[in-house]
Amino acid sequence: MPLKKLIIIILSLISFEVSAQVTDTSKKKVVDTIKKDLLTAPDTVKKLHSNPLSLIPPAAAITYGAISFWAHPIRQLDFDVQGEIHKTNPNFNTKAESYFLIGPVVMVYGLNLIGVSGKNTFIDRSALLGLSAGYMGLSTLSIKHFTHRLRPNQKDYLSFPSGHTALAFMGAEFLAQEYSTKSPIYTVIGYTFAVTTGVFRMYNRDHWLSDVVAGAGFGIISTKLAYLTYPYIRNWLTHKDKNGNKKSMLLMPTYQDGVPGIAFARTF
Repeated sequence: MPLKKLIIIILSLISFEVSAQVTDTSKKKVVDTIKKDLLTAPDTVKKLHSNPLSLIPPAAAITYGAISFWAHPIRQLDFDVQGEIHKTNPNFNTKAESYFLIGPVVMVYGLNLIGVSGKNTFIDRSALLGLSAGYMGLSTLSIKHFTHRLRPNQKDYLSFPSGHTALAFMGAEFLAQEYSTKSPIYTVIGYTFAVTTGVFRMYNRDHWLSDVVAGAGFGIISTKLAYLTYPYIRNWLTHKDKNGNKKSMLLMPTYQDGVPGIAFARTF
């Protein structure tokens, strides 16, 4: 499908769904929505759910990518796909994936901004996004250096797994977690962005097929793990002590000797 047609279809789906939601919330003022979203204390721990069985598909994707290192048929498919891409689109080059990969995350915050509320308030969903990114970043960066796989374009040995694809699927699952109960179209849109990102990574010769499949797995599983573990982390940080006093925490950005950082403090 030509790129222009794909973009038109995606934008049409977004416009249709957002218009339907905004009609139901037309009486809400954007300013009031922002205040409510930013100032409401987190109270959604009990609403966070992620079925452990849903970890199986992304785990299977990661496994597929892993066995490409010793399973000849899977590795041969990598070469066959790249060969076909080079044959049919030898001059293909785009940076569009850099925009597609952030689309789902932008949608989450954009929808909340116009009054279409997701599952969580600003504080909770931002913490969940940060935790997802932490899981994804630590896993993919460490594995890239460990596996030392050469990219199809031979630029470096950081091919496996695809970080761009992992980030795109992390965002797609984030959008699905926040809005799938509102409408399944949000999940479809998010994963369309993510799949398109993975395809572009292959067409740009930055990654093999198995890199992209594994990256998708890492992205999805990172978000799902965040939704599974965040309630426990937040309860540990904020629950009341033995005297009934609520514990508090403080996160503050720091900058010392030219090095940015974050200071963390917690009362016990």
